Amino acid sequence: MVRGLRPTVGGLRPPARALLRTRILRYYARYGRDLPWRRTRDPYAVLVSEVMLQQTQVSRVVPAYRAFLARFPTLRALARASLGDVLRAWSGLGYNRRARDLHRSARLHPGSLPRQVADLDALPGVGPYTAGAVACFAHGDRVAFADTNIRRVLGRVMLGRVASEPEAREVDRALMPARGADRWHHALMDLGAMVCLARTPRCAACPIASDCLAHRRGPVTRAPTKRQAPFATSDRRVRGRIVRLLREARDGLSARSLETTIEDDRVKRLLGALERDGLIERTGARFRLPA
Repeated sequence: MVRGLRPTVGGLRPPARALLRTRILRYYARYGRDLPWRRTRDPYAVLVSEVMLQQTQVSRVVPAYRAFLARFPTLRALARASLGDVLRAWSGLGYNRRARDLHRSARLHPGSLPRQVADLDALPGVGPYTAGAVACFAHGDRVAFADTNIRRVLGRVMLGRVASEPEAREVDRALMPARGADRWHHALMDLGAMVCLARTPRCAACPIASDCLAHRRGPVTRAPTKRQAPFATSDRRVRGRIVRLLREARDGLSARSLETTIEDDRVKRLLGALERDGLIERTGARFRLPA
């Protein structure tokens, strides 16, 4: 048991667990989102969706997901493509390392993805959450995992605050139904995305507000988070700009041309970082996306 976790989580009586599950699943049956990746059991398609959804809003992912699978419908198709083509198809999603890691996974397993959670977890860029999500949504495995929404919903209800990932997994394991783990996790995600919001939770519309420890304690507020550097001044913005320019330049660009266009003194340093990350390559004095 996670240190500091309230013992009543694991010891919640079966009738109370059943009622909580029923309310959450009824909410999902009525209000659940119809998303394209929820209509497939293809592990590859599920992995693509989960990788895209890392740090990217659902509204942006839906069209990108459809376009990406139209371009690379199978693991083998993705494995045969060049990284440059994959990065071009990834355009607009940001965090290009995700596309690189997805491409690496396809080349490691062009026939089919690993079946076990531990083997999925070992794939490039795949952590415990994504591994659990693929096992659950593609194969129906009863495995506990937690994204930001699940951490917020289960943490607020059972702990009175947003849970850490280990805490949320333990609560999830205690409450998850014996069957239908995929619907259970989709329901928790939708509840977090549409009702149990980070900044202004809609407690009056929540089907489990009466069971929620945070709600009973008073107005639910956002947990303090670390402030990130503004995107406009971050290295990520400049890295993204470099990759975007190289997507359109099949013959590549020189460092001087990139520095002149971007007008940022970090370009030279970040070209080196992108090259080390395998996201661009250099031929002579010119940089381009990998062939």
